[in-house]
Amino acid sequence: MPNKEVNLTKRIQTPHGMRYCRVVLSANGRVKPDVVIVNGKEERHSEGAYYLEWRQGSKRVRLSVGKDAQDAATRRLRKEAELNAVNLGVAVVPDNGSNNDRRSLSAAVTEFLDDTKLTKKPRTFAAYSTALQYFTESCPKIYLEDIERKDMLKFSAFLRDEKEQSPRSVYNKFEIMMTFLKAHGIRGLVGKTDWPRFVEEEPEIYEQSELDTLFGACDAEERLWFEFFLMTGMREQEVMYTYWRDVNFPARTVRVTHKPDRGWTPKAYKEREIPIPTKLVQSLKVWKAKVDKSCSLVFPTNGCKPKLDFLDCLKAVAERAGLDPEDFWLHKFRATFATWSLWAGVDLRTVQQWLGHSDMESTMRYLKPSRSQQVREKVNQIFGGGHD
Repeated sequence: MPNKEVNLTKRIQTPHGMRYCRVVLSANGRVKPDVVIVNGKEERHSEGAYYLEWRQGSKRVRLSVGKDAQDAATRRLRKEAELNAVNLGVAVVPDNGSNNDRRSLSAAVTEFLDDTKLTKKPRTFAAYSTALQYFTESCPKIYLEDIERKDMLKFSAFLRDEKEQSPRSVYNKFEIMMTFLKAHGIRGLVGKTDWPRFVEEEPEIYEQSELDTLFGACDAEERLWFEFFLMTGMREQEVMYTYWRDVNFPARTVRVTHKPDRGWTPKAYKEREIPIPTKLVQSLKVWKAKVDKSCSLVFPTNGCKPKLDFLDCLKAVAERAGLDPEDFWLHKFRATFATWSLWAGVDLRTVQQWLGHSDMESTMRYLKPSRSQQVREKVNQIFGGGHD
């Protein structure tokens, strides 16, 4: 029988992202705590956790085993012995948590959030933190291995009844918890019917009359902000981190790009290019002539910092215009951009690319029935009705 080898690695932060790196052994064969091989050289990294790694057929399996080097080494030997015993046809009890080898839920949460903080954006980290905090509130279990299907069902009910979360929020937090369990090698606890359900709400868009009233109450700077949101379909942080080098005036395009100098990356790490209308190009040229040439940001605040209060400004303008501020939010510009583009006949794949969606389904949500005068006239012709 072939020997079943189990490797021990540590997941660390490098200039090129998170990597699984081989651990280093001392002369006596013990693992050197926090020392790994990076590009052929030994480096010390206190961040991250240790992982066991082995092959299951053609599939590579990784299992987090915590931050303690010697405990991780012990678990590697135990897992290797287990796999070799299986190869020899010997019945074994899998290493899934004996009394001396159970993984603390609280320690696993801390470790998982440490990794998340290194690899995800602050907003994502905050969402993960909240979801895991709520789970530990709802679940009395001390060890990961003791978590059962009913604990997940109770978690859903806890979010709905105790935390009064919306159906969509319940689903999102449940999904985060399943990601956490999967990262620790725990799968198959729940079936498809156990997942919380929610109704996918139809995205709301602005009516032209609303936009006319809103823009009528804007000063020149405010109008540029919100026309930029509307005419690019960009997300809030994408607008915040737009540099002048992203704007190509001759080509009439704007790009969403990685900003390593500010520690910001686009969603799903996808850069993209969006065409912009001549009207917006002209407004940006006028704006560029007025602003501080030493600042790379298109919409900076004092000290060349990203503008963080677009939403507050939008609601203030809506109130000034005599509109209900509750009906105005930034993502609604993005939904309007997508829907108007599709109504104008731009194909789904192109709109998907402009929006930076990873899948077509996300874009198809904006494929709303047109309410244009031409459509109304066609309906009247079909059914013999009069004109509006």
